[in-house]
Amino acid sequence: RLTSGFYQEIMQGLRQTFAQLIGARGDDIALIPSVSYGITTAAKNLKLGPGKRVLVIEEQFPSNVYPWQMLAAREGGEVLTVKRPKEGGWTKAIEEALDERVAIVALPNLHWTDGSLIDLEALAPKIHGLGAALVLDLSQSLGVMPLDLEKLRPDYVVSVGYKWLLGPYGCSYFYVAPHRQGGQPIEDSWSGRKGAEDSSSLTNYTEEYLPGARRFDVGEQKDYITLPMAEAALKQILDWGTPRIIETLKPLMGKLADGAEALGLKPPPKEERAPHILGLAFPEAPARDLPSRLAQQGVYVSLRGNTLRVSPHLYNDERDVERFLNALDRLRHRGAA
Repeated sequence: RLTSGFYQEIMQGLRQTFAQLIGARGDDIALIPSVSYGITTAAKNLKLGPGKRVLVIEEQFPSNVYPWQMLAAREGGEVLTVKRPKEGGWTKAIEEALDERVAIVALPNLHWTDGSLIDLEALAPKIHGLGAALVLDLSQSLGVMPLDLEKLRPDYVVSVGYKWLLGPYGCSYFYVAPHRQGGQPIEDSWSGRKGAEDSSSLTNYTEEYLPGARRFDVGEQKDYITLPMAEAALKQILDWGTPRIIETLKPLMGKLADGAEALGLKPPPKEERAPHILGLAFPEAPARDLPSRLAQQGVYVSLRGNTLRVSPHLYNDERDVERFLNALDRLRHRGAA
């Protein structure tokens, strides 16, 4: 009973809903399976001549690194990695690394290991002033932190659909700025071509793509299970509103940071701290099995290097924070942390 019209309707609805979340048009959104798919598409459509650079940050998530390494190797450019600053924060360190050799800036707006913020609005004018392309992986923030496309003017934005967007695996989103929508997709699927909605005329081959960003859609995107799930999740986030999500998480994050500092751990400075991800640095390397030991007590966190990453959401409350701090304290007293 699912007609082709159903698929077109649910796909267009998902584009429109995600576009509403980030302040774009539905035609600016492509439906893709992963961040690496979107970053690879961006890398295919950006130029990097000899001696030119792609700027990334140290320990950036690899989906937003490997495609740039491949592009640099192909075109004789290089990947410039901004080292983690000991003081002053990421924004200052990135700004100091920007010069006329930088052709592409590929960033998140917070570091995935510890939630330390990058002020993209402060950096964007200098990036555009250099004539560099701006590519953003916002997988760690969309759904909690707002995005101002008008101020940032990115060329491409990519995000997973799970994590803070609360959707299923395999459904990710790719914003393509209007001036980039004439680019080349990484696969030539029939569904990206003009007339694809009419299955009776698919053998009337055409070189013309569908308008907007739809040429960049992954093939076989018509999943009648995951797409409605993803749209329902986005609508729930829009209903809550990111300001309310942040205001709900703020007291939990404050309590987490204060309690962890009392135990001798070090969170990022308050002004550099994301509202939903908190990295807790240990004075010495923590035990590698610390997350599994905490899990045995019903507390679920992750270890990123020497940093314990804590990511509360709306299902958590102050009792959960107390349980975490108490469990961590017990393990430290036993020498297991």
